Amino acid sequence: MGAYRDLLRTPGVGRIIAAQLTARFPNGMTSLAILLHVEQATGSYGAAGLVLAATSVGQAIAGPITSRWMGLWGMRKVITLTMVVCAIAITTIALVEMTLPAYMVLGLIAGLSTPPIQSAVRTIYPKMVNSRQLTPLYSLDASLQEIIWILAPVVITFVATQVGTWEALILIVVILLGGGTWFILSPELGRVRIPRSKRRLGKVLARPTVLLATVIGFLLIGACAAVEAGVVATFGHGGLEAGLVLAVFSVGSLAGGLSFGHIPIGPWAMARRMGIVAAGLCLTMFSLNVWWLGGTLLLAGIGIAPALAVLFAITSASVKFSDTAEAYGWVGTGQLIGAAAGSAVAGFLIDGVGPQGAYVAAAIFAVAGAIVAVACVRAFPDLRHRDPSPLPDTEPTRIIT
Repeated sequence: MGAYRDLLRTPGVGRIIAAQLTARFPNGMTSLAILLHVEQATGSYGAAGLVLAATSVGQAIAGPITSRWMGLWGMRKVITLTMVVCAIAITTIALVEMTLPAYMVLGLIAGLSTPPIQSAVRTIYPKMVNSRQLTPLYSLDASLQEIIWILAPVVITFVATQVGTWEALILIVVILLGGGTWFILSPELGRVRIPRSKRRLGKVLARPTVLLATVIGFLLIGACAAVEAGVVATFGHGGLEAGLVLAVFSVGSLAGGLSFGHIPIGPWAMARRMGIVAAGLCLTMFSLNVWWLGGTLLLAGIGIAPALAVLFAITSASVKFSDTAEAYGWVGTGQLIGAAAGSAVAGFLIDGVGPQGAYVAAAIFAVAGAIVAVACVRAFPDLRHRDPSPLPDTEPTRIIT
């Protein structure tokens, strides 16, 4: 823990972590709140699912685009604009009764205008700490984001069921504006300027490490989404066991990230960490007993945050500073698509063979991720004795003679 104490003593690190976690807290609330609100308004879960799909499509499209805009217009301008538009869209969904197509359009707008907080903060990190601290910082960030996925669904479900669904959406808007403003006002956003990228949109995916991070992120988050669907199908929406088992899954990730965050990242780091996730998820297929699932998901969770930390580090170390925000945008888009794919595949298998099918899907996603990591090990950079900061942007300098 000494590495984390030193890290948090670095000026601004604790503040920027707290601000970005607050600003991203609505990410763990919005989908569930929209689902509950639209279902209540239309009386159809199918209609609510279409609105959620539109929102997810918007988020997937926006990731690399809004991240790239930060190099054109600055982080504060882009985050402020997207935050305001997103808040207006969610407020309209909450307060105005409308037809399903209108809900879908507003869901799409809310997704397209999701503030690129994650891309911004991971672009800022290398400028705040020295090279020795950067890997632990990525690990700490990946670990602490589990707080969002543990607390946010509980809070929004309580508000939506005990107070009201439109009140839950307004709470999201308040947190979005409050956390986003706190993040925007952080001094680091004024000190760090992302150079304008000279590459065309999407060119950064030609970097093998960025493509690997996007693909493995897709498979890892796909596995997690399938697990969530399986746990809910196993114990029911109202089952206390479902919440506890998913909490154990997240606690395992938090513990793994904090335990392994100081370990230097070599070419085999991703394969080992995905191997832990795959092993735990393969074991889930043997029993649906609450204690068995809790234990196996605790094991699987131990590899998740460390694997995400590797994704962040290899992305940072393999691109120019001007391309980091867009690269993280693509990685985030891969994870969003993975979440949608994992949920969809698990849903079909649950309907066909029961809850066991979701755990089979999760195991397949995780094993595929481990296989990709092993097969492409030569493409992973060795960061054990290397600065994981982004590559510097250079350009010719005119010499006056």
